[in-house]
Amino acid sequence: MDLRALMAIPRGRLGEGSNVRVRVVGDAEALAVDMARAMAGVVSDRAKAGKAACLIVPVGPVGQYEHLVRMVRDEGLDLSATTFILMDEFLAGPGRWIEASDPLSFRGFVERAFFDLLPGDRAPRPGNRIVPDPEAPELVGEGIRARGGVDACFGGIGLNGHVAFNEPEPGATVPEFATRGTRVVAVAPESRAHMAVNLSCALELIPGAAVTVGMAEILGARMIRLYANRPWQRGVVRMAVHGPASASCPASLMQMHPDAEIVASDFVAEPTEVALR
Repeated sequence: MDLRALMAIPRGRLGEGSNVRVRVVGDAEALAVDMARAMAGVVSDRAKAGKAACLIVPVGPVGQYEHLVRMVRDEGLDLSATTFILMDEFLAGPGRWIEASDPLSFRGFVERAFFDLLPGDRAPRPGNRIVPDPEAPELVGEGIRARGGVDACFGGIGLNGHVAFNEPEPGATVPEFATRGTRVVAVAPESRAHMAVNLSCALELIPGAAVTVGMAEILGARMIRLYANRPWQRGVVRMAVHGPASASCPASLMQMHPDAEIVASDFVAEPTEVALR
């Protein structure tokens, strides 16, 4: 693989020859609206069919939640029967989530920025708000099977290609990695360092372990939509779409899925210039 050639793929050729579609929207705000509309669309389509939607959702991106709140409040969107499976959560120690009140808690963020802002009669029922449990990770798979599968997985892409906290496993084959289920994982050093940039590089503040939904649950979704809204994602988007499918870049396994799409902000679609800055 010629990495420099990969990084130079122009905007107009993104997705060309790949099983992963690439759709370019405007800026980060346009992407957030697009993501919210896509989530609402799955919920509405399932409701029209007389069924309840089951979604895997991220914290990162995060801008979609304020738009979903508006759709519930102003447009009559009803999420009461929808299941939201949170992708991941940091751990404070063996078998223990970090506190929901911790500023780094993913479940705490979703509660404060989404669930708590919804009208009670249109908010997801408590039993339909699923967070992977480090002491009982198998409950995610059981919950999915009880609901007839995941209708859509929405997420982002980390700088090393991680989806949820499915970090790269260079020693694993693609079939092995694709069957990884919900589990406790070590957060990769590069992921911790990247997140620490927003905390004045206080690396020690970033937990070293997490619980995550697995590639098996993600790839088992009927559709996958990953969103890229940061300039640094130019490279990893190209790796995921045009590089080889490999456990070294978890997002590249989307190439195996029949309905996978990356939605990118316009600046992410621009090619990467290799230069010192």
